[in-house]
Amino acid sequence: MSTAILTGQPVPGSSIEGDLRSLGFDVQVAVDAADAERLVAEAPCEQRIALVDARFVGHVHALRLGLTDPRFPLAAVPGAVTAQPDGRVTLTRALARENSTGGGTALAVDSLPDRIVTALADDGAEVYRPELGSLVAAVPADPQARNEARQAVADVDDEAVRLKSAVKSRDGFFTTHFISPYSRYLARWCARRGLTPNQVTTASLITALIAAACAATGTRGGFIAAGVLLIASFVLDCTDGQLARYSLQYSTLGAWLDATFDRAKEYAYYAGLALGAARGGDDVWALALGAMILQTCRHVVDFSFNEANHDATANTSPTAALSDKLDSVGWTVWVRRMIVLPIGERWAMIAVLTAATTPRITFYALLIGCAFAATYTTAGRVLRSLTRKAQRTDRAAQALADLADNGPVAGLLARVARAPLGAPFPVALAGTAVLAVALFSGVTWAPVAGAFVYAVAAGQALYRPLKGALDWLVPPLFRAAEYGTVLILAAKADVNGALPAAFGLVAAVAYHHYDTVYRIRGNAGAPPAWLVRAIGGHEGRTLLVTVLAALLTASQFTVALTVLAVAVALLVLVESIRFWVSAGAPAVHDEGEPA
Repeated sequence: MSTAILTGQPVPGSSIEGDLRSLGFDVQVAVDAADAERLVAEAPCEQRIALVDARFVGHVHALRLGLTDPRFPLAAVPGAVTAQPDGRVTLTRALARENSTGGGTALAVDSLPDRIVTALADDGAEVYRPELGSLVAAVPADPQARNEARQAVADVDDEAVRLKSAVKSRDGFFTTHFISPYSRYLARWCARRGLTPNQVTTASLITALIAAACAATGTRGGFIAAGVLLIASFVLDCTDGQLARYSLQYSTLGAWLDATFDRAKEYAYYAGLALGAARGGDDVWALALGAMILQTCRHVVDFSFNEANHDATANTSPTAALSDKLDSVGWTVWVRRMIVLPIGERWAMIAVLTAATTPRITFYALLIGCAFAATYTTAGRVLRSLTRKAQRTDRAAQALADLADNGPVAGLLARVARAPLGAPFPVALAGTAVLAVALFSGVTWAPVAGAFVYAVAAGQALYRPLKGALDWLVPPLFRAAEYGTVLILAAKADVNGALPAAFGLVAAVAYHHYDTVYRIRGNAGAPPAWLVRAIGGHEGRTLLVTVLAALLTASQFTVALTVLAVAVALLVLVESIRFWVSAGAPAVHDEGEPA
């Protein structure tokens, strides 16, 4: 139970006490500022505390936004301020100072909560102030102002505002026009029945896994059912985020589940399609693995570019200006969002093609569409990087280094070399090119030599901070090199089970890389060093796979890939689940549709 302290006696006819109780607060009344300070001190330290002016007039949803959002230690709306346990000391200190000085220079502001907010700002404390839009939150100074405020409250339906704000501010065309118009009402239905976003997220995963199982049957009826269920899973995927925004049920675990399950659902569906095709005598495992690699590399490009530039100074370019100009024209916004094939458009395409065509055609369309989208977005980001004069921070460089996932082999080779061979991106590109040539050379041990050169390049690429204009491309290069090596060698083995085993290994490693991304985005740092060492780093795994391919027969290589996939999956899953269940990292809720 949270505690709300009303400063002063409520105005006759006011609903403020009932409104606060409806939001889960235990309401107490302070006769003056000194009494408010006493009640704050007496409240249990593990509780959220709120100070609310008894004359407050406004929408319940305005109070909900200002006083119940779990993501912020300190938050406020006009006439009310709140602190979570980790913000209590700051609030208490500001309240004590206000009482000892009688309000100081802020005496002109006669609302105690507003004076506290001013004092917090003077202290440099970060106080979250939600965007209220048409919602009303005010402390009227006289009866006429109170009547006007009450009329303004009556003129705006806060439930309609709440429903509208449950939808992401930036979404794809398919999601905006074909899902959100009704999924928001499903979110409200879930909220009124006490369902949590995590429960809806889990339901979405289960639905997608059932869709994958239907696709794995290889029958036309199974493909049709799979397409329908995939869309149903996406509806639930939209609903869980809308439910979180509707009821402000944000959590660290929820953010991780939502992000992780999206990838698990899509890649499990790829595997289901490949199994279904195999039942019909068509081997499309290479296409399924290629689609997963391409999609994962697209995401790494997104993450790396954003991490490199979100806090860079002088972060402008003519290309970015042109992009902003295009976004100011209505129809170009939707076209640009659609051609990058975000998750809504992509899943809709996969669902329709699964029901109407074959898995092979579905994968061909997916690969072509994702390749075009990747080329479009990456080219634009390269142009932005080359035309902007940005000064990247140490934090950004460290984030890119963490995303690179270098292991002990690269570290050892970098220490032996003792001097950088060149700028990070050209060195990484050269190492990747040597590895690619070796893989296609046809010589048995050439991939091993190429992987060794690649490991040297990996160590050299991270010898200096990744602050160059194109250094954000280093992590995507490493992802493409490692995943591509597994795909090519498994395809060359040309035995049953090699490509499915490779699919499993890449899926396990990709999970580790996604987990790294979401830890960084949650300001929780990279995975522990022992985990990176234990699974070898990208260059260690690449070198190991090439050695196994050279030493073992095709069937033995398949078994080795399977064992490696299981070992990596167990290590990263156990550590990841342990971290996210117990972590205190802040939740990350994306307001745009991911690719």
